[in-house]
This record gives sequence, C-alpha cells and structure tokens, in this order.
Amino acid sequence: MGVKVPHEQRKASPRKYLMCRPTYFDVTYSINPWMDPERPTSMETGLSQWKWLFDTYAGLGHDVRLIEPVPGLPDMVFAANGALVVDGKVLVARFRHPQRRDESAAYLEWFGRGGWSEVRQAEYLNEGEGDLLFTGTEILAGTGFRTEARAHDEVREFFGRPVTGLTLVDPRFYHLDTALAVLGDGEIMYYPAAFSPESRAVLAERYPDAVLAEEADAAVFGLNALSDGRTVVLPRAATGLAARLRERGYDPVGADLAELLKAGGSVKCCTLELRE
Repeated sequence: MGVKVPHEQRKASPRKYLMCRPTYFDVTYSINPWMDPERPTSMETGLSQWKWLFDTYAGLGHDVRLIEPVPGLPDMVFAANGALVVDGKVLVARFRHPQRRDESAAYLEWFGRGGWSEVRQAEYLNEGEGDLLFTGTEILAGTGFRTEARAHDEVREFFGRPVTGLTLVDPRFYHLDTALAVLGDGEIMYYPAAFSPESRAVLAERYPDAVLAEEADAAVFGLNALSDGRTVVLPRAATGLAARLRERGYDPVGADLAELLKAGGSVKCCTLELRE
C-alpha cells in the first residue's frame, strides 16, 4: 500500500518548461511500435491538442518557453527528448535514429543563446528526458531501446549527480518516460512489467511506496505524465491511474493527446523541464 497524503499537503512548485509547436507533425516513418505511416494523421488536430497542453501549463502558473520547429523534423514536438537540464547545465541529446539526429543542432543553438552554465552534446547515444528522469536527488536512467548504457556514466560525470540505471524490455515502452514518471517528494509511478527483473527489484527497493500502474493504464501512455508536485497532467484514458493518484493526494488532470500518440508521444514527451 502507498502512503496516503492529504491533498492540502501536496505543494505545487512553479516550473519552467520548453515545448515545440507541432507545425510539421506527421508520421512518415516508423521508429517505434506506435508509428504507422499508413494511418492518417492531422497536424491541425495535433496542434489543437498540443495547444491545450500549453495552455494548461500556463494556467497552472508555469513558465513555458518555445523552440522553433524545423521543417523535415516531424518528431521535434517531443521536446523532452532534446536534452536533460539540471542545475543550469545542459546535456543535449544524441539520437539513435537518423530521422531525428538533426534535432540536436536546433537544441544546441537554442540553449547556446540562453545563458546556461554549460551546454554540450552527449558523446554517447542519449535521448534526453525520454530516458533520463531527475527525481530531485538522483537521475533515473533508462536503456534497452534508445539510450546506451554507457551514456549513464557520461550523465553521472557531467551533472555530478547519482545515476540509477534501469533496463526496459517491452518495445511499447521504448523510453523511460513511457513507463515511469516522477511525482515529487521522492515518489514515482511506474509499470513494473516494462522493466527487467533486475530493474524491478531496484525500483521496489528504492521506491517501496511507488504508485504501480496496471497494463491498461500503461498501454494508453498513462505514465507519460508530468507532475508539479501536486497537479499531475496525464492521458485522460488512464482512469485507473488517475484514481490512484487522487487517493495519494494528487490532483490528476486528464489530457487528450491521441493524435500525437500516433507518433508514440504524449504529455511528458512534449515537455522538457528547464532546471536553472
């Protein structure tokens, strides 16, 4: 059983986020099991759903900044993959698939004019907050499909923070942020079956009070969620997960990003946190 915390004790903190308008959103190739180029997509629908997310963050009092989309890079809307930003330092992603590699230059340029203490591109394959989630004390680092395991050491050295490696085993959950979300105050939620037995043991030991997701909620990307410490924005279809969050004193807000999910992304994928 998890620890029940009264709703009034949950404290939201203002955040800074980076997002990218889905001006060129489309599914023209397949680099994850969610992508089917034969299935029609609508940039207009994707933009409307993205705009709802942008407005929701702004309404919650968060500072949302924008990076300009680049023609020919339809997945750039998934800004979380672009970098990891902790303590004012920025490690820009090095993407595995050639279809996304040119995104790195756009993030290097954007951060390069932002006054950050240190900005560089990763040496090893590393897909930003897709696979690197900062809990406030440590970095949970995924591998198995996109980010190389040796990138975890690079992350540890660059940020000077503890890094815990976790191995993903289900291709539907190809990034860590599709199978695990940081809630705040040392709490996380995750889908155990997405991880190797060894990683499940690590998570159970380190986070014994974690919110555990059922497959039905994980399969609708319910864990691709974002928390400010009190409000958790997550896919609307993850009703069971929302109920569990409510029991823990969080305020779940349901999002409909079904169009963007056709490319294998949802709430967290669209959102890169800027930690100064």
